[in-house]
Amino acid sequence: MIEFITRRFLLLLPVLFLVSVISFSITYISPGDTAENALMNPMGGVDQRAVEEFRAKTGLDNPVHIQYIHWMDKVLRGDLGESYMTGENVSEAILRCFKVTLRLAVTSMLVSLIIAIPLGILSALRKGTVVDAACRFFALTGVSMPSFWQAYILIIVFALTLEILPSSGYGDGSLAYIFLPAITLGTSYAAVTMRLMRASMLDVMQQDYIRAARAKGVPEHTIILKHALKNSLIPVVTVAGLNFGYLLNGSVIVETIFSWPGIGNLIVSSILSKDYPMIQGCALFIAVIFVLVNFAVDISYAYLNPKIRYESKA
Repeated sequence: MIEFITRRFLLLLPVLFLVSVISFSITYISPGDTAENALMNPMGGVDQRAVEEFRAKTGLDNPVHIQYIHWMDKVLRGDLGESYMTGENVSEAILRCFKVTLRLAVTSMLVSLIIAIPLGILSALRKGTVVDAACRFFALTGVSMPSFWQAYILIIVFALTLEILPSSGYGDGSLAYIFLPAITLGTSYAAVTMRLMRASMLDVMQQDYIRAARAKGVPEHTIILKHALKNSLIPVVTVAGLNFGYLLNGSVIVETIFSWPGIGNLIVSSILSKDYPMIQGCALFIAVIFVLVNFAVDISYAYLNPKIRYESKA
């Protein structure tokens, strides 16, 4: 197992290097001059002397490879620079917003899995029945329904009509404020996960070892929970891991609708203000999160299916 994890970790290094290069390149592939964009006043004018001083202060007058080396040196020390717009430390801003997004992501993922896994199993075990049709209808509705539309419906029902939940904002971070955005995101991801869980469960239930277990007289609930469920979860883990990565990086639309001060809102505001250090930091942070989530998914594969560990040694 340790050898498997080590091999997977070593494969991450070139990916992380490429991610750092792409994140750093944002400054140069964006339209306009970085220094001029940072100093441009609302009327569109800019002082050239101030631009030159800004370039010297931030190191933008150095060769590109020297800038990258200096930037990476700071990144490895946990320093992503300072915002051009507010002067705030980028690392601190990202971590502050990420804590908010993390609460929403964990809650949304729990909602998604609590809905998707039981309904997927139930739909597979009751294939062709009314229960199966109802579960598939829920999945189709969830996949077809845009998240922004669902968000507005929930606001109208629970905030404006029933007046039992706040319509937006973070407030004190209580469950009342997190409920609507978590339900919006959770049900959207639950629909996809439920369909995959159903298909995977149907496939596993047709395997020879399931027939052998039934022939030996093993109770049906033991077959489902001990033998079928664990193997059915392998493709579900992949989708759940990717979904959690998306949630951790902030759902821009949902965070904007509910005025949620998470990483998604930070990205949007940084792009609109052309705050390049903040954009670079967010891009790097998001990419690293995705890489680490995929790494965790690979490890979970090895746990759920030992065959993967043995094949990796061959």
